Amino acid sequence: MSVWPAWEVREDGGVTSWFDVRLEFTDGAGVAALAAVSEGGVSIEDVRARPGLSLDDLAELADWVEGPLFEACGGGPGPAAKAAGSRRARPAWPRGIEGRRLVAQEYRAAQLEGDDPVLAVMCATGHSRRKSLRLIAQARDAGLLTPRHTRC
Repeated sequence: MSVWPAWEVREDGGVTSWFDVRLEFTDGAGVAALAAVSEGGVSIEDVRARPGLSLDDLAELADWVEGPLFEACGGGPGPAAKAAGSRRARPAWPRGIEGRRLVAQEYRAAQLEGDDPVLAVMCATGHSRRKSLRLIAQARDAGLLTPRHTRC
């Protein structure tokens, strides 16, 4: 895997950096992506793959690029880079109501600090965005977070 800085924009006291990310597999398959990194988090803006990625593989793309992207940003290796094998090592996270309580606590703390609450839950749990959103929904259902939408 290789990661190269593409460009950087400084605006309103913040910095957004774009990186070209390339993955080459031994069977000849490859993935090229454009990732944007800012204080609010990381987003994948463009993906090209040969052969095309399944939805499951597309969901795993963030896990594949996380470690090398953190290293390129100067943040040191992320959890994925430290893990052995293809999956990220996850910290122990309690199940049930205690886990939901901790998810709500991480979510609210990030909101108060002006950070991305979903990214905060992802970092705290070690889970993907999809799983973290499920955990946040469970915390909402348990009444530990305010409803996402208010209906008039």
